[in-house]
Amino acid sequence: MGALNLAEWQKLPVSLSELCINTTLRCGQSFRWRKNDAGVWSMALHNRILSLHQDPEYLYYRSIPPAPSVLQAPPTPPCSNPPSIPETVDSKDDTLELIHHYFNLTPKLNDLYNRWSAADSNFARKAPKFTGIRILKQDAWEALVGFICSSNNNISRIGQMVHKLCVNYGPLLGHFDGEAYHDFPPPQALANDGVEAKLRGLGFGYRAKYLHQTACIVSSKPEGWLDSLRNPESPAFDIKPLAPALSNDDFPPQGREGYLKAHASLLELQGVGPKVADCVCLMGLGWGEAIPVDTHVWQIAQRDYKFGKGKHASLTKDTYAAIGAKFRGLWGREAGWAQSVLFTANLRAFTEQLVGKKEEVKIEEDVRVKMEEGGEEVVRDVVKVEKVVEKGVKRPYEDDGEKKVVEISESVKTRKRKKRQP
Repeated sequence: MGALNLAEWQKLPVSLSELCINTTLRCGQSFRWRKNDAGVWSMALHNRILSLHQDPEYLYYRSIPPAPSVLQAPPTPPCSNPPSIPETVDSKDDTLELIHHYFNLTPKLNDLYNRWSAADSNFARKAPKFTGIRILKQDAWEALVGFICSSNNNISRIGQMVHKLCVNYGPLLGHFDGEAYHDFPPPQALANDGVEAKLRGLGFGYRAKYLHQTACIVSSKPEGWLDSLRNPESPAFDIKPLAPALSNDDFPPQGREGYLKAHASLLELQGVGPKVADCVCLMGLGWGEAIPVDTHVWQIAQRDYKFGKGKHASLTKDTYAAIGAKFRGLWGREAGWAQSVLFTANLRAFTEQLVGKKEEVKIEEDVRVKMEEGGEEVVRDVVKVEKVVEKGVKRPYEDDGEKKVVEISESVKTRKRKKRQP
């Protein structure tokens, strides 16, 4: 734990195979978490600043409520009036319940991994190196905004955009580790006049128009419209879930009716195509069967599941649907969760973090002969040696290690000898 004072933290017993925050918070689900040099992850979430740290046995957590001066001051900027800031401070600390909800801790992840591995040999090969990945239960509006920003973008830049949204339109909750933390702005904060132009000035490009127009649409809907699209088995925080209505054996390959309705409703918003709609369904609305198909998942489908030929030679609308049906047929009601494990395994940020000992292997030997004047010949033996890193994924709770690369060296040995007479 380094310089961290454990006496100031509460702890939850959880193994890295059941939850690994260093993987789960970096694999493109949520874009507001920040990690400091001490290995502490922090985010403004549900009217508090939540900080987390993990070792192989425990998840350590602490919650910082809004400062009284922040509660008395008007939200910043003035146009934002989010419902997450209460008029009075609730003395009940529900941080542990929030962690259980947000990290989706009810299902036993080892059991799910075993089930998915039994159904799919490819998953069984890849999953052991990427344990502890959970699908987050995020607020639907935050997930929608984040994935609109994800269009033709990378995880780092999406995080920068979402941070700018919070700083410019979200309410300030307080400070931690010398940095300001803002809660996520509600739809009304992004629906005001001038928002699109300001977002373009902040570097959002064409996404500025989509965000503003979608905020206007959502703001015009009845209150709670987005949450009405949620899977009733996975409701918003503080609402009791319903029991599952279908088993894996009865699960339709196209997904449940509620999922199809939610997906279709999201497609009516600006900047939302099939992939963004599936991301929101999976990580914001709790529909576990949603399969977002992007370039990474398309590569996986081609490489490991025989897509990319015949009628599925390119990623068309029909191919997109066929990939989803294939994965739902393999993994069942939580197919999107299983797919996210393979998605993470395909990310360069994880596959390049390898550790292990080096071993030298001679891969090429070449002998060149050159005739010299005076009846001598020079023989050069050229040996190329490749230093191979033994592959093994670094344990995610450790600090990021150095990047290992394959090194090729070349040695040349020269010897002279007299030319034999014919």
